[in-house]
Amino acid sequence: MDATLDNFIHRLPVMAGLDEAALQFLGGQTGEEQYPAGGVIVREGEKGDRVYFVCTGRVRVVKERAGEPAVQLAEFGSGDFFGEMSLVESVVRSASVIATEPTRVFTLRGMDFYKLYRQRPDQYGIVVLNIARDLARRLRHLDEDFCHASH
Repeated sequence: MDATLDNFIHRLPVMAGLDEAALQFLGGQTGEEQYPAGGVIVREGEKGDRVYFVCTGRVRVVKERAGEPAVQLAEFGSGDFFGEMSLVESVVRSASVIATEPTRVFTLRGMDFYKLYRQRPDQYGIVVLNIARDLARRLRHLDEDFCHASH
């Protein structure tokens, strides 16, 4: 694992609590992608098979409806992740993610997490719990936004 990836993966909140062997395993499975500003990283309706971790840059998550302007659901920067719903359920992408500036991401496939589950279920449980905590935080934020918008 290169030094940049090693440093990055150790700093990710979603990886907090993992032991060194699990971090090294996931780091060894990690892919890397780069996108220019305006580049589509994932497209709504496509099959999802990986999670993306923003290393540098920013992205926005948008939902489109026929005949209406796209709605921005979220914006993420360094240290944030997206695409985790593909780990939880095997459905198509629910939104598109677009780079708003040059962006570098690291990726892990669902199969990589499954390998961790088979080899180290205790470490897999930590990652899943961390993802669940982040999802709960995001849901709380959306609840607040919805509450403010409805008044």
